[in-house]
Parts: sequence; structure tokens; C-alpha cells
Amino acid sequence: MPDMPQRQRIAAYGLCVDADGRLLLVRGAPSLSLRGLWFLPGGGVNHGEHPTDALRREIREESGLSVELGPLLDVLSDVWTLPDGTSLHTVRLVYRVASWSGTLEAEVNGSSDAVQWFGRDELATLPLSHYVDEVVRRFL
Repeated sequence: MPDMPQRQRIAAYGLCVDADGRLLLVRGAPSLSLRGLWFLPGGGVNHGEHPTDALRREIREESGLSVELGPLLDVLSDVWTLPDGTSLHTVRLVYRVASWSGTLEAEVNGSSDAVQWFGRDELATLPLSHYVDEVVRRFL
């Protein structure tokens, strides 16, 4: 609809898989429209910020881990209507996480409220954000 407010968001996410094949996911905080859904660690790129810097920052905030990034795996794009009627176009840059250090620790008062490693068999039982299904199917 032409009268619908429009917004665009660029975000960077990390595909982080440990030696046991488990995937690192974070859960959307109650304040989000995606509350309770699990998604890849990462988030919005601030104005003027390089996407890889944004991803390192976001993963640190959401998981407590410091990361080294691998290659860009994919660029995803989708359009959703937010509860307030705004049409949101999200461009997601998905990077492989090559290595990490630190202790896993959930974000406090942020966009996520939990962080956890999940085995492949556990993913089918989780409420996943729509794009995570595609990433798992293509890269795990």
C-alpha cells in the first residue's frame, strides 16, 4: 500500500557452530515484536558502522563472546508489516563465525534475554525466527 509507512533495516548476524555441531542462538526479549523467538546473534548496523564491526559488537552484547569472523555466507532480504502498520524491509548479512572466546552470558535489558547452544535435533522444537530456518537448511 502506498500510504503505508516504510522503514529499512540493515542487520548483520553470525552463524556460530561449535565443535559438537551445536548452533548458538539468542531469544528475543519481551520488548520485541519477535519476543520469544530464537534467532542468530547479531543485529542492526548503526549509521556509519561497518557491518562486521556491528556484528562483533552485537555478539558481544548478546552473548558475552568476542568473535573472529569468517566469510559472508549470504544476504537475505524480506518485507514484513509491523504491528503498528509500518512496512519493514530488512536486509540481513549472514557471516560465519570462525572462532570465539569468553564466557557465555545473556544480555541484560537488551534485545535478547537468553543465549544458548542447541544441537540440530533441538532446533526442530524451538520457535525460530523465519530466516533462521533458511540459514540452518542451507549452511548446517
